[in-house]
Amino acid sequence: MKEKNYPGVFLRAKAAIIDSIIIILLLLLVTDIFSNFENVPDTAKIIAFVLIFGLYDPIMVSIFGSTVGHRFNNLKVQKLTNGKKINFLQAIIRFIVKALLGWLSFITVSSNENKQAIHDGIVQSVVVFDDIDSYDYNL
Repeated sequence: MKEKNYPGVFLRAKAAIIDSIIIILLLLLVTDIFSNFENVPDTAKIIAFVLIFGLYDPIMVSIFGSTVGHRFNNLKVQKLTNGKKINFLQAIIRFIVKALLGWLSFITVSSNENKQAIHDGIVQSVVVFDDIDSYDYNL
């Protein structure tokens, strides 16, 4: 059985920055689409914002096991116990804690053997390399 190697803070931060750029681009796209209509209800704007900002991460992680930022860095989120994808509720909780704590959530990454951030520890998830044979594990 192969020893697990976990990504460090640098790759996880890089993934978060990529995801932030994608979210901004999606919000700009929706804003541009809405600008083509004369009267867009505030409810539609709120729903679009919540769907893009609030559900991008949980939907991507629970369905695909990774966000685009994770995928770009060949990372995935999985349950610590069995290596399966986390469910949508776990992904929501993970995202809320990550959003509330911001970068502070990453302070525990180098202090535990599974390199779990605070938001991972709460839902018992872990970020791992999707293809561990092709990475410099010190990043």
